[in-house]
Amino acid sequence: MGFPAFFLVSIMAKQKIKVIREEMLQVANNVAQEKNIDQESVFEAMEQALEKSARVKYGNERDIRVRIDRNTGDIILKSYLEVVENFSDQQAKEILLTDAKKIKSDISIGEFISKDLPPIELGRVAAQNAKGVIIQKVREADKSNQYEEYKDKIGELAIGIVKRIEFGNLIVDLGKSEAIIKREELIPRESFKNGDRVRAYIYEVKNDLKGYQVFLSRTHPQFVAKLFTQEVPEIYEGVIKVKSVARDPGSRAKISIYTDDSTIDPVGACVGMRGSRVQAVVNELQGEKIDIVTWSENQATFLANALAPAEVSKIFLYEEKSKVEVVIPDEQLSLAIGRKGQNVKLASGLTNLEIDILTEEEESERRQQEFKDKSSMLSEILDVEDVIAQLLVTEGYVSVDSIASENVDNIEKIEGFDTDLASEIISRSKNYLEELEKSNLKLVNEKIKDEDLKNIKGITNSMLALLAKEDILTLNDFAELATFELIDKDEGIFRSLEVEEDLANNMIMEARKNWFE
Repeated sequence: MGFPAFFLVSIMAKQKIKVIREEMLQVANNVAQEKNIDQESVFEAMEQALEKSARVKYGNERDIRVRIDRNTGDIILKSYLEVVENFSDQQAKEILLTDAKKIKSDISIGEFISKDLPPIELGRVAAQNAKGVIIQKVREADKSNQYEEYKDKIGELAIGIVKRIEFGNLIVDLGKSEAIIKREELIPRESFKNGDRVRAYIYEVKNDLKGYQVFLSRTHPQFVAKLFTQEVPEIYEGVIKVKSVARDPGSRAKISIYTDDSTIDPVGACVGMRGSRVQAVVNELQGEKIDIVTWSENQATFLANALAPAEVSKIFLYEEKSKVEVVIPDEQLSLAIGRKGQNVKLASGLTNLEIDILTEEEESERRQQEFKDKSSMLSEILDVEDVIAQLLVTEGYVSVDSIASENVDNIEKIEGFDTDLASEIISRSKNYLEELEKSNLKLVNEKIKDEDLKNIKGITNSMLALLAKEDILTLNDFAELATFELIDKDEGIFRSLEVEEDLANNMIMEARKNWFE
């Protein structure tokens, strides 16, 4: 670290410390400015160095404290003794109460008696030791300052010069500090050499026993967002907001943007005149293609935008699983999926949804199968012909409950139905549900003994019976379930009951009350 020569000469050298007040203050000021650290930290380092040297002279077992007057530069050297009733194994730091009262009559146990010590004489070794303490403490303060500075810069861009390359990792000189770009945080196929200027995203700052380290990335999704912030004034000013980013580094990225200002075209603003703004970002990313997508509060609209350039026919959103099924025209399938699934993968990352792609033909076949399954179910339960069951499903009566709760007038409006047939179908539906309720009640009483589970607000015997079949027999068993495990349309325990998501959430949270209590 380059301390002024006069510091060691006037303070520590020549077998005797000769303190010159002005020089003491000047040293603290010079070191603080040179290292850009708090002057108080320098004074504390000097005090610790002098304390170490004083303990060598007067005994390491003694409680010796040094204070440098911040205004005058005077060094105050004192030995402290704690007032005790009886000596412990640290007798050198203690004084008996009876002896202490001879010095200060109103002193109490636990207080201290201090004694001024004469100036210490330092030899060459002691002076070097003191210098080492000061250097170490100032370095620690310097590193601490740098850590505090860079930890507040997480999420910002950094520009530096490649200092060296170690096993494919770049060591970057940021001016006051060094940073590292790991090999996996570099864009594929890009290369740098010593002396190259590099721009990257600060994603982590660590501080451990080895010191602090700044980690940079050129593959992080937010690197793209920050580059657009630099290139697009409307984003920098907050008029346009970046909502999400998804990347396949070095190949393709999607970025969603939004603005409340109806007079601004957010996509046009990001593209720039003749594509100048987006091209500047593309160049920095080594030619990575960028799709700029308009964000929307409507998830279906946003998803359709995210899947561009493919066109979307239908969207089926399952909020409980953050899953969506997208129906695409047959000829658009390859475009929607993209090369090696890239387009749908990026759209999924952008919207934070799991996306299943179906062609119109596949969707039609599935709907036909669902229609067939529901018709067969009603035909079997109600003991009616297939054509009657199919007419019921066509009119939206896809469950026995929906028929049992309907009135005769509405059922007989179905083409080919009359009053007698409508009445008979409703009667059979009610009879089936009554028998099912008896069966469910019997199963519940046999298997579920936990009354707290039975008393959850909103739970029914039908639900309890389905839980019993899955061996979910106690309140705690139920509390450990997730909402989608109950209502998932394919595998949920309550899938046959069409339970609302809010009801399922409320029942699970009620079951978990005892956890928090």
